[in-house]
Amino acid sequence: MPTPNTTRWIGIGLLGLSLYGALTFFSSFEGQPDPDTHYEAFSRFVTTDSYALKHLLLTLLGAIFGIFGTIALGAYLTRSRPGRMGLWAMVITVLGYALFLTWGGVSTFAAPFEGRIVLAGMEEEIDKLPIILANTLQGATVVASILLGFVGNMLLGVAVWRSGVLPKWAGALWAFAPVLMCIFGLVYAMTIGAQATPPTVPAGAVLLAISGAWTAYSVLRRPSSTETVAKIQAQPIVQ
Repeated sequence: MPTPNTTRWIGIGLLGLSLYGALTFFSSFEGQPDPDTHYEAFSRFVTTDSYALKHLLLTLLGAIFGIFGTIALGAYLTRSRPGRMGLWAMVITVLGYALFLTWGGVSTFAAPFEGRIVLAGMEEEIDKLPIILANTLQGATVVASILLGFVGNMLLGVAVWRSGVLPKWAGALWAFAPVLMCIFGLVYAMTIGAQATPPTVPAGAVLLAISGAWTAYSVLRRPSSTETVAKIQAQPIVQ
C-alpha cells in the first residue's frame, strides 16, 4: 500500500489561506447604507440578490477556506520548533472562524427577511420588539469571534516566522494583516466614520492572499516524504 503524500495534501490545504484572503478582498468593496441613519436604503440593499450571493459565495465561503487552510498550517507547523504555539493558534483561529459563520449566516439569510419587513411598512413593529437573550448572545458571539480570529492569526504569523521551515516574511505579512484589518479598521471607522468597509480591510486581505500563496508554494515545491524515501532507497549501499 503506497504511503500517502501528506506534505502535498497539506500544501493543497494551505491554498485555502490564499483563497480566504482573495475572497475577503472581493467581498469588502461594496459599501452599504448605514442602518442607523438610512434604514430604508439599507433594507433595499440587503434584499437584493447580489447581497445574498456575495455573502454566501465570498464572505462565508472565504471563512470556510480559511478554516481548511488554518488546519493545514497547524498540521505543518507541528514539525517545526514552535509546534505547540502553532497548534494552539490553529485551535483559537478555527474557533473564531466557526463563531463568525454563525452570525455571518444571520447576516446572509436573516437580514434580507428583516429588510422585507421594513419595506412592507412594519418598521415600527420591529422597533417595539424587546431585547431578548438571543440578541445579547449574538453580540457576544460577534465580539468573541473577532477577538479569537485576531489573536489566533497573530499567533499563526509569529509561529510561521519562528518555524524555520516556512518563509519568515510570509509569517510577518500574516501577523500584520489582522492588525491592519481590525485595529486600523476600527481607528478609521471611529475617526472618519465611514459607512462602508474601511479601506484597511481589503488592504489586509491582500496581505493574507499573498502570505497564504507564498506559504503554500514553499510547501508544494519541496519534495514529498515518499519521494525522499524513494531517493534514499535508490542510493547504492557502500560496503
